[in-house]
Amino acid sequence: MSSEPSQSLSKQTKSILNQYGIKLNKNLGQNYLIDKNKRDQIIGFAEISDEDIVLEIGTGIGTLTLELAKKAKKVIAIEQDANIANILSERLKKEKIDNVELINDDALNVDFPKFNKIVSNLPYQISSPITFKFLNYDFDLAILMYQKEFAERMNGEVGTKDYSRLSAMLYFKCNVETLTDVSAESFIPKPKIDSTVVKLTPKENKISDDDFKIYSNFTKALFQHRNKKIRNALIDSRHLICPLDKKEMKEKINTIDDEKLNEYLKLRVVAVKPEEILFLSKELNSILNG
Repeated sequence: MSSEPSQSLSKQTKSILNQYGIKLNKNLGQNYLIDKNKRDQIIGFAEISDEDIVLEIGTGIGTLTLELAKKAKKVIAIEQDANIANILSERLKKEKIDNVELINDDALNVDFPKFNKIVSNLPYQISSPITFKFLNYDFDLAILMYQKEFAERMNGEVGTKDYSRLSAMLYFKCNVETLTDVSAESFIPKPKIDSTVVKLTPKENKISDDDFKIYSNFTKALFQHRNKKIRNALIDSRHLICPLDKKEMKEKINTIDDEKLNEYLKLRVVAVKPEEILFLSKELNSILNG
């Protein structure tokens, strides 16, 4: 694969940043992709047509945005940094691109306009909350770049170090497919670890919205104490699942006479499958909030 295209995007990016006197802040997750081959590959994965409305979070100076706009019906581009958003706005005018809705705001705080695909090199420090936010929206597919370790947790298997609240939450909502790794050398500034591009495809509803809300609360409570026994984890995070104080909750749990439920309460959080967490959350929710 020729390094020439990669070099040209690298030079272009550095030139634009120098022109505007922008110094990127790694602590804000401002790692810009400078490998044209990887950029084109990421956009290719999304199979964008002129009917698609694409959401992009953390646009930067438009490395993905401008190319997405050439293929999509519309791009909703969200960039929190006002200086960077202004640069992107000027680039869009210069290129005479008029199908981008640029939103200068925190993606975690805004309601997303209607879209059907997501393509983003996500700011790493919001990877977890923004992924959970995506789960509240209907979409066809998402092509997302994460730090490699984070991507591994998305498909974490029960009982392993990668099994987490993230993998348990995604289990009922999306199929997670690892597409390609991206070397740290492909970014400026260079991050400490490599990245991974992941495809999320929503599952047909295996779970109702009400049940998922309960499941979500219990999952959050449990994985705050992933190595504890379920009984103790829930008592310690009781504020997330019920209004009871510690004494009241212990009394309710101690009166449970369902043998299956009691066996689950003795297991460690990391050893329990998502289906079992769903069973537990529905049963215990009616007991603790009944």
